[in-house]
Amino acid sequence: QVHLVESGGGTVQAGGSLRLSCAASGTIFRLNQMGWYRQAPGKQRELVGSITIGGSTNYADSVKGRFTISRDGAKTTAYLQMNSLRPEHTAVYYCHSAVIWGQGTQVTVSS
Repeated sequence: QVHLVESGGGTVQAGGSLRLSCAASGTIFRLNQMGWYRQAPGKQRELVGSITIGGSTNYADSVKGRFTISRDGAKTTAYLQMNSLRPEHTAVYYCHSAVIWGQGTQVTVSS
């Protein structure tokens, strides 16, 4: 059974940075595109960005230039580097690949 496990969330002050990780069991990242999503309180889950099998990335306009998605060479772990964080970035962040979702990791940005 394939699992995705996020880590790296926490509380940070506005202007700070966090790096989230998504560890995958099996070969899911070698065979499928991977996406980072977030869900803020009272809002729908939204796509933050994605990385293809070949390593191409796409981002939501709201995070371009601020967030970066990467992946390790073995394609078992994906990362979301988040810089210059703002309170509006507070949300539960999820990774997703194929039909699998991680459990989410909370990111809280204080003003």
